[in-house]
Amino acid sequence: MQNGQIEHSLQQLYPKMVQWRRYLHQYPELSFKETATAVWIAEQLVAMGCEVERGVGGNGVVGVIRGMERGPVVALRADIDALPIQDEKSCEYASKVAGVMHACGHDAHTATLLAAAEYYSRHRQTFRGERRLLFQPAEEVTPGGAVGMIQDGALGEAEAIYGVHLWTPLSYGLAASRAGAFMSSADEFTIEIEGKGGHGGLPHQAVDALFIGSAFVQAVQSIVSRNVNPVQPAVVTVGSFHAGTTHNVIAESCQLKGTIRSFDEEERRRIHVRLEALLKHTCEMYGASYQMDLRLGYPPVINEEVEAERFFKVAAKLFGGDQAIISEPVTVAEDFAYYLQHLPGCFMFVGAGNPDTGADYAHHHPRFDIDERAMVHSARLLIAMAEDYAAFGR
Repeated sequence: MQNGQIEHSLQQLYPKMVQWRRYLHQYPELSFKETATAVWIAEQLVAMGCEVERGVGGNGVVGVIRGMERGPVVALRADIDALPIQDEKSCEYASKVAGVMHACGHDAHTATLLAAAEYYSRHRQTFRGERRLLFQPAEEVTPGGAVGMIQDGALGEAEAIYGVHLWTPLSYGLAASRAGAFMSSADEFTIEIEGKGGHGGLPHQAVDALFIGSAFVQAVQSIVSRNVNPVQPAVVTVGSFHAGTTHNVIAESCQLKGTIRSFDEEERRRIHVRLEALLKHTCEMYGASYQMDLRLGYPPVINEEVEAERFFKVAAKLFGGDQAIISEPVTVAEDFAYYLQHLPGCFMFVGAGNPDTGADYAHHHPRFDIDERAMVHSARLLIAMAEDYAAFGR
């Protein structure tokens, strides 16, 4: 299968990609509620002549395309859910669903994978084996959709898996990834501190939950600076603090919410232990009690070295050697991590940022948009990675 043939076919499919993406952008659905989206995706796959597995891991859809000969089984994945954000763009394809929008590019991921499906359906005689195209629900909300897809057999007999995230911080034309830890884990904590309320003028008769919470927030800053290996990036952020009601009343309770980001499982566990130890010590020191709910999010995205090397080889051929770059580790989480715990593979960024077209807003911003031409690059990369694996294996 020649890169020129792939490029020509995908350029022909580009108007369809735009049409698909803009339709999905207008009719987004939230995580775990992607029922209409799943039906629509299945309809497109059936029209292409794909075998379709519905209801995989909830609202997941798997398209199966077999070549003319037996051979490797490779999986490609896209996420399909949207976010609870009001679309503030002024364009013909802005979301028609109040308070819901595709603010992270999942609509374009879906359109990209549909283009790969149509390409493979048209060129069954040119590849060996099986391609499994995973349209996954619920990437944006833990526990995520990947685990359910895996449990329901979405991977089948796959030997490798690849995924792409269109990424506006990266300029159109570039592609990036890295070997090893690429994207961080993301855990969440909610803490309730219970003190004893009282009169603002009589603090000695109260246990000030607001003060104790403040002391804890200060203590938390020591975790990364003094407990985490300096060569292991990590983040502990308290993002929400609520206590008290008025000027002269000492707060009886305090609620804090935050996030923990890490690239190493050992450091991740160490942060969890240290967080509660600091909380316990601070509350005991001032006579308060506490409850902590620590919710484990996605594990780190760990790209196997062999597969990362495949990315740099393939992307250099597709886009030029200076366009395939080594990404810094990114403290954003992705449940593609679960697939990489089961199969060798690689997660990759394709540049979709372009300030000239308004595609320069951050992911999850109300005016988020992409340079739609990046969908062709994304589809080319996914297909080329699959075919390089099929041709050369590991």
